[in-house]
This record gives sequence, C-alpha cells and structure tokens, in this order.
Amino acid sequence: MKARTVLAGMLLALALPAAAQAQPANAQTPPAAQPRFTTQDVARGRYLATAGDCAACHNAPQAEGKGDNKGSAETGEMAGGYPIVSPLGSIYSTNITPSRSHGIGAYSEAEFSRALREGVRRDGARLYPAMPYTSYSGLTDADVHALYAYFMSAVRPVDRAAPATSLPFPFNIRTSMRFWNALFLKGGPAQADPRHDAQWNRGRYLAETLGHCSTCHSPRGFLMEEKSSAALSGGPLGAWYAPNITSDKVSGIGGWSKQEIAQYLQTGHVPGKAQAAGDMAEAVTHSFSRMTGSDVDAIAAYIAAVPAVHDASDRQPAYSYGKPGTFEAAIRGTQEAKGRQEGARLYSGLCAACHGRDGDGSPDGVIPSLYHNSTVGASRSNNLVAVILHGVDRTVGDQHVMMPGFGERSFVQPLTDHQIASLATFLRGTFGPGGDVTEKQVAVARAQSSLSMILLIARIGLVLAALVLIGIVGWRLRRPKRPPAGQHLS
Repeated sequence: MKARTVLAGMLLALALPAAAQAQPANAQTPPAAQPRFTTQDVARGRYLATAGDCAACHNAPQAEGKGDNKGSAETGEMAGGYPIVSPLGSIYSTNITPSRSHGIGAYSEAEFSRALREGVRRDGARLYPAMPYTSYSGLTDADVHALYAYFMSAVRPVDRAAPATSLPFPFNIRTSMRFWNALFLKGGPAQADPRHDAQWNRGRYLAETLGHCSTCHSPRGFLMEEKSSAALSGGPLGAWYAPNITSDKVSGIGGWSKQEIAQYLQTGHVPGKAQAAGDMAEAVTHSFSRMTGSDVDAIAAYIAAVPAVHDASDRQPAYSYGKPGTFEAAIRGTQEAKGRQEGARLYSGLCAACHGRDGDGSPDGVIPSLYHNSTVGASRSNNLVAVILHGVDRTVGDQHVMMPGFGERSFVQPLTDHQIASLATFLRGTFGPGGDVTEKQVAVARAQSSLSMILLIARIGLVLAALVLIGIVGWRLRRPKRPPAGQHLS
C-alpha cells in the first residue's frame, strides 16, 4: 500500500535519439519566495505525510544492529537512501528534507507540485514511478499546499546526499518516462463521485490517492502499468505478494466485515484472518495506526465495496484453511510421512515454542494461530516463505510484535533454501491447502525478486515497441505523396 514497490514502468525509449533527452530548462530558476505558512497548514501537512506513508521510503533503516524500523513522518528525517527493491535493481529514495544542497529546499510550491503529481524533478528529469506520482496526481491543490508547508517548515534539513539510482539499459534512460506517462498517467485532482456518500468518497481518496494502495495491490501489464481492469486484485512485491483486497469472497476479502478491515489497518492483526508483515507491517506502523478512526473507517468502507475480482485457482478463502495439528504422533514411523519429517523437526525446534505444538498460537492472540491464517492458507506460498526469511516487525502504540527471520542476516539460526522449503511445505500441508514449496522458490525470494524474468521480458518488449515505431516512421516516409487538391495525374 505504499511506495516501496516493484518497478512500475520505464519503457519505449530505445529508438529515441540522444537529442530527445529532457533539458533541465528550469534548473536555474530561482525558487519563489517562501510563503508564510499557518500552523493549520503545517499540522494538516504532517497528517497527510503520515497518511501517505512518506516515511516508508524516504526514511532509511536505522543503523545496523538496531533492526529495520524506520522513523515516522513525525521524526523529521526524510533524508532518503532507502533501497526500493525491484527486479531491475534498487531505486534509492531521495532526500526530501528542505536542504537546499541535497533536498528540496530550493523547490517552489509549483515545482514541488510538479514533482509530486507529474513525476518531474526541478531540473526537468523524470522520476521513476517507484515514487507513486501516478496516485499522487489526484491530490487536491489544498493538500499539495499543506504538504509543501509541512516539508518546508517542519522537517529538519539534512545536508546528506542519498545514493544515486543506477538501473541497467534501457531503464536508465529517464526520458522514456515521458512516453510512459503519456500513456498511463491520468492527471488532475480527484473528483467526488455523486453516486456514493461522503464516507466512501473520503475512503477512495485516502486509498487511491494518498495511500496509493493500487501501487502494490494491483497487477501490472506488459509495460508495467497498473491493470485498471483488475484493480487491487493482487501483485508481486519483491519477495512478497500483495494479496487480492477486492470484495471477492474467495480470492479477496469479501468475507471480512468493515470492522475487521479497519482493525487490520489500525493494528495489523485480525484473529482468525491475517497479520501484517513486510511492507504492510510498515504501513500499519507508520501510517494507518496513526490516522484518525474516521479516516480508517472510510478506507474500510471503500475497500469493502471494491468490485470483486476472482482467481479461478482459489477454492476457498485463504483464512478458512486448517485445524490444530497433531503432526508429531502422525509422522512417527509412517512411511508416507518421510517427506514431512524434516519440516516437522524444524517446526518443533524453531517454531513450536511460540506458535504451539499444535499451531494454536499464544493464548492472548499476539502470536497468531497457524491455521485460519491467510499467510499459511494462501494459494501462493510467497508470503509464507518471505515471513520465514524476513520475520515480522510491527509496532502499534506500545505493543511491539516481532518474529525473527531465518534468512542469512538473522540473529537466530539461519536456514538453507532446502530447510526453508521443507518447513514451508510442512506448514502448508499441516495447516494450509497443501502443495510443495521448492528450493528454487526460496532462492528467488531470498534474492528479493519474484519476477526474475522481467528484465528480459521488458527488454524484448522495448525492442518490439522500437521496431514498430521505426516501421511506422519508415512506412510514412516511403508512402507516395498525394497530389495537391485539384491536381490530377495524367
């Protein structure tokens, strides 16, 4: 639900000459005189920055050894440097403090608005849509002004450069975004839909514009654009998979009540349904849990009404699978259980102390049950593998929920790809829908990319698009010219 996404798209530039590169026409333009901001503007901007989860990408993780938590919008850091992992490489978030040397301190409000809503920097260079300007394009003028007031007057300037983004050819040609935007960027402030009430319209604005939920939860097309025809029906997100959150009762969250959706957003946990981990845990920690109850209720009302999108491979809701396990007695001495024994031993040694011998979780519900659990019961194993690798880290108020990961940099026993595959296979067979998890799946997840072929596919698509463009130009050049009106050939 935030800007930390797989790469959103940067194609169509292969056949363009170097002369087409964007010229920083406004690079030398002095910023407009900073207006006087009211305390109401700044307070509103602070809240909007929280609702937009700016901290998720623009605050780098804490120093090594202090965990992966990042500060919230209230800390005033915003100095960038966070690696937004994509199948094409890491896109580093920029410094958005009011530093004039390394941040946005020289931006006028108009330039700030252009970057936020059109993806164009002050020097004219194009931003990659890992910064979700495709969603922010719907921001109202009043909200842009409030955000500008907050960033320019309440965020501490940090004179530190963020690492430069360096993507492979052809994605390093930022001019290509000019053509991608022409195809897929729909600008203009969001307008209320008179067919719905004020709560639904507020929820849509928060979810689609500020919260940019579709950035993670919508599938992508061949040019990496969001598929509006299947909006919010799920999509890959590095090692994770952002699930279907449409109103479909099997593939989506149509079986959730509005109250449960709101509870999940505010706490990251709904017993018998799901728990937030990964990027969603960060969104809960730094954004949703800090929003007003009325705004969270509005988002829940909107999400509950999103048109259903069904996946034919889903047989029942992910949270409906499973029952308490009795695996220890079942596997001893049985020939058919040999394939499960390694996974069972790993579970007994590493997981049962917290999740219980039978997968019941803790009595207070803080440690979740492994049955009636969307992560274990999902048709895709991505999130189960990612949780084993990277763990869970989420803070709401004074409650910190933490499960250690078992990846390479874990402070607990690191597991091999084979061991994680065995453990995940065991969990799915005991508490979920069944199905083997392979070592290759774990290796891909460990590499933080669920789309290992995307670079090749995108390059092929780029070449094809270039060939079509060249063919059209050549055809037009060779086409016989029509004689002027009134002139006839003899």
